[in-house]
Amino acid sequence: MSTRTLRVNELLQRELSNLLRRKYNNDAAAVTITGVEVTPDVRQGKVFVAITGDDELAADRLRWLRKHAQELRFALGEIIILKHMPVLTYELDLATDRGNRILGLLDEIAAKEKPAATPPKPPAPDAP
Repeated sequence: MSTRTLRVNELLQRELSNLLRRKYNNDAAAVTITGVEVTPDVRQGKVFVAITGDDELAADRLRWLRKHAQELRFALGEIIILKHMPVLTYELDLATDRGNRILGLLDEIAAKEKPAATPPKPPAPDAP
């Protein structure tokens, strides 16, 4: 991936996050932009979002983002000067869910091994 593409990815991620916080604070409160990947010609891109809440809320917020994709693209076009503003598609980023699940499993394993790993306490000395 070229340096220009990386810079465009970071710029789009930052400005889209700012736009959602400023203009759509109530609707996008549970939405976090975790990454953006544009094609080398910067005509198309994927926006990865993490949504806090249950699955129903995540599906609702993802539908909301996809419904407002064109409006968000035009608002980004007013902020960012690019020859071609990429057509952005929004996808749910499941990496945080997988990471949390793995951390939970590791905690369970550590909790099971902890009682077996602690040595028994020596008896208390007799008091004179």
